[in-house]
Amino acid sequence: MAIFAPLMLPVERRLQTGAVLVWIAALGMSFIAFFYLCTIRYLWPFIIIYLLWTLMVDQAPEHGGRRSLLWRNWIGWTYFARYFPMTLIKEGDLDPSKNYIFGYHPHGIISLGAVCTFGTEGLGFSKNYPGITPHLLTLQSNFQIPFYRDYIMAMGMASVSKQSCERILNSGPGNSITIVVGGAQESLGAKPGTLDLTLKKRLGFIKLALVNGSSLVPTLAFGENDLYELYSTDHTSKMYHVQQCMKNVLGWTMPMFNGRGVFNYEFGLMPRRKPVAIVIGEPIHVEKVEGSPSTEQLEALQKKYIDALLGIWDRYKDTYAVGRTQDLQIIE
Repeated sequence: MAIFAPLMLPVERRLQTGAVLVWIAALGMSFIAFFYLCTIRYLWPFIIIYLLWTLMVDQAPEHGGRRSLLWRNWIGWTYFARYFPMTLIKEGDLDPSKNYIFGYHPHGIISLGAVCTFGTEGLGFSKNYPGITPHLLTLQSNFQIPFYRDYIMAMGMASVSKQSCERILNSGPGNSITIVVGGAQESLGAKPGTLDLTLKKRLGFIKLALVNGSSLVPTLAFGENDLYELYSTDHTSKMYHVQQCMKNVLGWTMPMFNGRGVFNYEFGLMPRRKPVAIVIGEPIHVEKVEGSPSTEQLEALQKKYIDALLGIWDRYKDTYAVGRTQDLQIIE
């Protein structure tokens, strides 16, 4: 296979690459833009006001973000979905008079399927689920990064804190949240051809569903782990301990991975062009529990959720995971 991309490619492919680059480069470009503006002295008063506003005043990340329908419907997100390509498989309708918690699996390296499905209209979420307003949740620390915070809030993203989740779920019919359940720990096992889920100890979103009476919607992305090559580290290695320390201190960690570049196919931060099929399962109805749910209630609902997730895997694995090296595993 050629290492470098041909100079002459269809405009469609260039647009697809450009759309994905807009997302991949957003964090780095936000830092560059901010520090560049800091070199312009007459902008300092405005920068100080902006920082004070974002760090001390603005509570939008805890209140559902600052969604922009114009940004979510940007034509570039359609090209983003076509790059891989990504497809959405809908298993059932959702009642817009209710609230839902979508559990997205797996985390992968940077959860690109979750971004495309719930953070944009690239796959037509609103057309498939009219009346449902999704909020993709991420770490609060992401909302402390100048400019980047505004970029992701315009996509409808919000903080994954307990207070934020409950405010969204109780802010009116149809308001729903998406939690990438496996988190940073799961990203360390995102090997191509596998689907190892960190789920057994994840009871926070189960409790959230019971306390708020919100139905659970299992969502499984076939191919998410195939978008990057993961350099796995042994659990006894120094690198693994560094990654765990990062996770404990910062809430996120950095797996060692490789993708492709804009003009080459062998190395870079761009994801590889691999198909991703996002299956949104049937909702699991949850009765609201007054007070604190018991251990038995938590475990019973968790089992029902895991069974539904395994059911999705069994129904679609021979269609969308043909090249798998192993079946889905729930490792911890």
